[in-house]
Amino acid sequence: MNLFDVYPVNEITIVKAKGSYVWNDKGEQYLDLYGGHAVISIGHTHPHWVKRIEEQLEKIAFYSNSIRIPLQQQLAEKLGKVSGKTDYQLFLCNSGAEANENAFKLASFVNGRKKIVAFSKSFHGRTSLAVAATDNKNIVAPVNETDNIIFLPFNDEDALEDCFKKNGKEISSVIIEGIQGVGGINVAEVSFLKKIRSLCDEYGTVYIADSVQCGYGRSGKFFSHDFAGVDADIYTMAKGMGNGFPVAGIIVSPKIKAKHFQLGTTFGGNHLACAAALAVLEIIEEEKLMGNAVMIGKYLRDELESIPQLKNVRGRGLMIGFDVPEALKDLKKNLLWKQKIFTGEAKPNVIRLLPSLGLKKRDAEQFIDSIKEEIQNLVETPNLLN
Repeated sequence: MNLFDVYPVNEITIVKAKGSYVWNDKGEQYLDLYGGHAVISIGHTHPHWVKRIEEQLEKIAFYSNSIRIPLQQQLAEKLGKVSGKTDYQLFLCNSGAEANENAFKLASFVNGRKKIVAFSKSFHGRTSLAVAATDNKNIVAPVNETDNIIFLPFNDEDALEDCFKKNGKEISSVIIEGIQGVGGINVAEVSFLKKIRSLCDEYGTVYIADSVQCGYGRSGKFFSHDFAGVDADIYTMAKGMGNGFPVAGIIVSPKIKAKHFQLGTTFGGNHLACAAALAVLEIIEEEKLMGNAVMIGKYLRDELESIPQLKNVRGRGLMIGFDVPEALKDLKKNLLWKQKIFTGEAKPNVIRLLPSLGLKKRDAEQFIDSIKEEIQNLVETPNLLN
């Protein structure tokens, strides 16, 4: 049997990882500024995370949600403390797409409506409604197509207001990433998020903050939506929540009341997943990783902005993107193969940085030195940076 070929892959086999570094099967070291797509929040194989999982494995790894699992309540309490959303309610699942599916479903239960507002360049997952609300027709199968999604321009307040005036009583929820990841590191404006909140309040619509990639401290605040100073009704989480262990969830406003059997999960919130997720929160808190994301992120953005060939450096914390001109189209490839540095990309010309929140200054400096070297090798005038 062969693998079903769904991804183009780099011919690199990673066999070891520690902190912000990974090693291939030839013993070559790479600096990881991609974090497996923003998943590695606290650093690869952090010793506390490893210990938490090992200790839990010795006790019990799994049982279904038909019994009480105290680790779930411990996780809810720690998440409330670290995020500041102490009065919210936690539902645990397994992936970001599943978190968004449950958010859509719960919102529809709340107000009995069907329409969902999503935005241009959005990415919310690959399952059913999550992919239908994703602005990429290439990954939406015919069976996923629905008339219930309304796509609007990102950060366009007038378009949003007009949509609510026309369809407000039909709109169940609005979903927005605080910083679009796959879409190219596009930051939602504070005034736009506030407008979503006010319109949702006016029309009885549920505000869903997709924090799957931009949450869990990556922006320097626990949720990137928090920069707007308003609360969403539902926050969806995954990626950095388990530092590589599959775990996800939604947290739900206290004004939304739970009812038995509306939501459910077999694997969500299992003992091992909770242990991994607790370790992540403990490390974020103890090592002050959100503060580190602010500090190192500022350094990276300042340095990248000083490089004249790079355009529109943007993002918050350690979620950073910049545009690469056609003359530097091989920059990401050269960073990987010549400098041994993993970065991410977004079509057609964006490089994305999604490193561990514990990224050290010396590693950030290494990246800046490397990118300058590769740009110098690629530009027609080698002394342009001098």
